[in-house]
Amino acid sequence: MARIESKVLFITTSPRTPFRMIPEIELLNTHFSGQNWNTETQIAFMQLLREENYFYGEGANDPAFSARDRINRAPKALGFVTLSPVINLTEAGKELIQTKRKEEIFLRQLLKFQLPSPYHNPTDKAAAFWAKPYLEIFRLIRHFGSLNFDEIMLFGLQLIDYRIFENVVAKIEQFRITKAQTKQNYKSFIGEYLLEELKIIYSEEILSGSTQTRESNDTSLAKFLQTKASNLRDYSDALFRYLRATGLVNISHIGKSISIVPEKVLEVDYFLKHTDREPCFVNDEKQYAKYLANLEAPQLLTDDKILLLNKIQNEFPYIKVDSSFTLSKLKDILYDEINIRKETIINEQITAIKDYHLYDDINVTFNQIVDRTLYDAPLMLEWNTWRAMTMLDGGQVTANLKFDDFGNPMSTAQGNMADIVCDYGDFGLTVEVTMQTGQRQYEMEGELVSRHLAKWKKETGKPSYCLFIAPNINEACIAHFYALHKMNISYYGGISTIVPLPLSIFQKMVEDSYKVAYTPQPQHVKRFFERSNEIAARSSDESAWYQEITNEALNWLR
Repeated sequence: MARIESKVLFITTSPRTPFRMIPEIELLNTHFSGQNWNTETQIAFMQLLREENYFYGEGANDPAFSARDRINRAPKALGFVTLSPVINLTEAGKELIQTKRKEEIFLRQLLKFQLPSPYHNPTDKAAAFWAKPYLEIFRLIRHFGSLNFDEIMLFGLQLIDYRIFENVVAKIEQFRITKAQTKQNYKSFIGEYLLEELKIIYSEEILSGSTQTRESNDTSLAKFLQTKASNLRDYSDALFRYLRATGLVNISHIGKSISIVPEKVLEVDYFLKHTDREPCFVNDEKQYAKYLANLEAPQLLTDDKILLLNKIQNEFPYIKVDSSFTLSKLKDILYDEINIRKETIINEQITAIKDYHLYDDINVTFNQIVDRTLYDAPLMLEWNTWRAMTMLDGGQVTANLKFDDFGNPMSTAQGNMADIVCDYGDFGLTVEVTMQTGQRQYEMEGELVSRHLAKWKKETGKPSYCLFIAPNINEACIAHFYALHKMNISYYGGISTIVPLPLSIFQKMVEDSYKVAYTPQPQHVKRFFERSNEIAARSSDESAWYQEITNEALNWLR
């Protein structure tokens, strides 16, 4: 049981991307089902996890803690695993792994998550929770049509009890009026508004002088409020990501706002009407676990056969279906048709990209990523780099990120493969991107990039290279990738030709492909990476190699 002391809605933040938990709970089930969840199995789990291609991070300092952080949070809280008396996947967990309709499973489990619960017991210092957080945030978004990140952070997280819903609505409306009337720039305005809201939320702690946080010995009010503001941002970010996993919301990356997908409004209205807002089985862990694992609760629009038939006929009138079809078959038909529509949309995007119709948009998006004016910069960097690679040259360029039903970027690649793979016929290329900087860039990405390239080599049986892109390249990454040019390691499939480039250099390569009088061909790509091998072979050290290969990138089509 987790004891929480939060004064705002507690939102699970681990894993940061919900789809990442799928391979991890599958690994847990494969190797530890039926065993006790204790320090020994936790350490063993992390040892196995570190060997997987989808693992990000180290988990080395305290592997048992890292294991609990990954499994005890979202996987257990959302009812995908049970850890007592022994480790097991629930029916919901099994379905999450097996089904192709994963968004539906995420939706059901999010709607059931509640505070308080037998899994989350508030202390005397915590707020008086009585809500199903994701259900109420869906209701709040539906009420306003759209909420921006700051409104979710400032007010959505204060919806600790569903019975104060109208109070929260009134606070948002007042905020919008005040914002319209202010003469301050928005950054100053929102900063001051945030501090005032925090002083209200944490008035008891401030009055009693209880302003020390777990992360610091600093007891100043400024440090206290800074920490609480950071927590609000983390919870809001996690809320956006987990709601997006349902496939029911759109994210405006420029406006940093969230809204219901127009085509999904009826589905949202259905569960808002039919899902009980009252928390249940608060003091009965056994019954609560059964409730979470129930694949039929809460009821969704697509569980009603008549409504599902109507939805299929309205969205895809050319499909012939009738009431004799089973509910499962109808759901599969809908899923397959949505996928066909999505692929058609993406293929239309690819055609426009290859014709350089989106060059300006791609360039502007890169600049917005560098300026950090977009919500979820890592996702946007992955998506925009896929667009740039598609435009850059020939070949089959595939993004391993997840797209929503209408071809918009939804979440980054799960991690068991490269971010982008390019098949050029007689050779291949993996592309990895990251917003990480400093030493953490090397710790999070270094070995993983090498493993993804090795996996691609093994799967295709082709000579392959890798392009690593980040706003800035850490020196440790440069040294690591330089060394791999010279080391024949069978674990990595031999020599690993991985070229790290700052985003600004890559943008120049894209610009050159746009300006050149001919269409770049795969041999131009191959020549660039073979030049990297040649330069590495005669360079005195990694700095000399890196300097020369970046100069080569600036002139890759000459």
